[in-house]
Amino acid sequence: MTQVQHVSLANGKWQELNLSEQLGNIGSEIGRAIHSKNNIDKKSATLRAMELFDLSLADKRWYGRGSELARAREVSADYLIGDNQYNTTPESLENYFMQFALSARLNR
Repeated sequence: MTQVQHVSLANGKWQELNLSEQLGNIGSEIGRAIHSKNNIDKKSATLRAMELFDLSLADKRWYGRGSELARAREVSADYLIGDNQYNTTPESLENYFMQFALSARLNR
């Protein structure tokens, strides 16, 4: 079992965020992983992003959005730690998540 990185979020605070806020936060970790200067930082950011994806997938409010969340997790993991079978670019990942971050900011 891996250590929980986001303890307060795992204890319920994540469910206080709307979907745009959740995906914007995931995108922040994805961006950190993409722009990390070393493998240790990349691995840490990737693990945090995957943990946040898992928290979103477990959030019952997004039941109808589960396949989109699961696909976003799959594509992100494939790019960051897989063989990049989807031929994803860092720009496409950051653009996808940036839309949620902008939406979250506009709706505050």
